[in-house]
Amino acid sequence: MSEKIRPFVKWAGGKGNLISQLNNFYPYELKNGTIERYIEPFIGGGAVLIDILQKYDVQQAYAFDINIDLINSYNIIKNNVEELITNLKQIELEYLGLEQEERKNYFYHKREEYNNYTLIENEQNIQRAVQFIYLNRTCFNGLYRVNKEGKFNVPIGSYKNPMICDENNLRNLSRLIQNVEFQYGDYTKSMKYVTKNTFVYFDPPYRPLSQTSAFTSYTKENFNDNNQKELAVFYKKLDEQNAKLMLSNSNPKNTDKEDTFFENIYQGFNIDEIYASRMINANSEKRGEISEIVVTNYNR
Repeated sequence: MSEKIRPFVKWAGGKGNLISQLNNFYPYELKNGTIERYIEPFIGGGAVLIDILQKYDVQQAYAFDINIDLINSYNIIKNNVEELITNLKQIELEYLGLEQEERKNYFYHKREEYNNYTLIENEQNIQRAVQFIYLNRTCFNGLYRVNKEGKFNVPIGSYKNPMICDENNLRNLSRLIQNVEFQYGDYTKSMKYVTKNTFVYFDPPYRPLSQTSAFTSYTKENFNDNNQKELAVFYKKLDEQNAKLMLSNSNPKNTDKEDTFFENIYQGFNIDEIYASRMINANSEKRGEISEIVVTNYNR
């Protein structure tokens, strides 16, 4: 499996472009092989999970998310990748054969179909995964956003020739994640799997740098400052179990040098900076490099 494996979805806040920097913060115990278990309580696009599974020999891995369609899609890739590929190739063939106006009608019809069905916990539904991946690959900026009713409401994108079915990557990803357990649920569900030989990476919805930059709508429940504080309390509980912990978030000092929100709630832990490109912004002039924070409970 020498081919580089990529996340199967585009994801706001995805860590694909930051892997080389985040590598510098992985715990020594992961690199020397004494970490037995890896956990991601907010799996999202899974770039860090994919990186770690390709580089290090962890015996077990667990991934969680409150986006039930995302978890369904991971489980379908893991357990039924060939049937998924067959169905995705068919939808790709249909979509790419249409003219622009026909594509719009097709997209909004598929979006309506998607919004008219709700998965139940532990359900594994191939057609739902097909719709999820198709919409992600053809919607505006690959954004996943839902309204207060939980309905996906991102408009069609303007891609001329989108790759809807990346079959080689899907097969490689399927092989890579065979020992990963994907569960629907919030980050607290991960606690019972944490031991002292565990590395946990938190990538929660970022605290917005401004009201207009707020994007936490991966599900109908938003992630506000109180949720950030609750997560910090959870982080401290896991620290007491001697697990190795790493967390990413926005750096409020990009817009307010006096904002000490994260220093306050993660007092006593290491807080470092990395630099990221602002990828999802309607105004191209505002897509620049900004700093983000990395919180760890160990020394590098």
